[in-house]
Amino acid sequence: MAKRCLKCIISGRVQGVWYRAHTQTQAEKLVITGWVRNLPNGQVETLICGEEESVTMMQTWLTKGPPMAKVLNVEVEEVSVEVHKEHTEFKIID
Repeated sequence: MAKRCLKCIISGRVQGVWYRAHTQTQAEKLVITGWVRNLPNGQVETLICGEEESVTMMQTWLTKGPPMAKVLNVEVEEVSVEVHKEHTEFKIID
């Protein structure tokens, strides 16, 4: 199975709506590793790594987010799968 890693920046109403916690829950369901954090400008940044199909499903989820979020945009950057080796779980970073 092919591995894939994406760095995503999510814009909209994504802070103060449990976006990071829901992202972690979804990532764990899909066996995704990486991290998620709030950015000072009100956006959320995440690194998602895993099997290609799981990463695609996670990317789709990020465009919706949890019920109280209002996602306006998701910028996606493909990153080296070598990053995947650095992460064994999915963490919320402060």
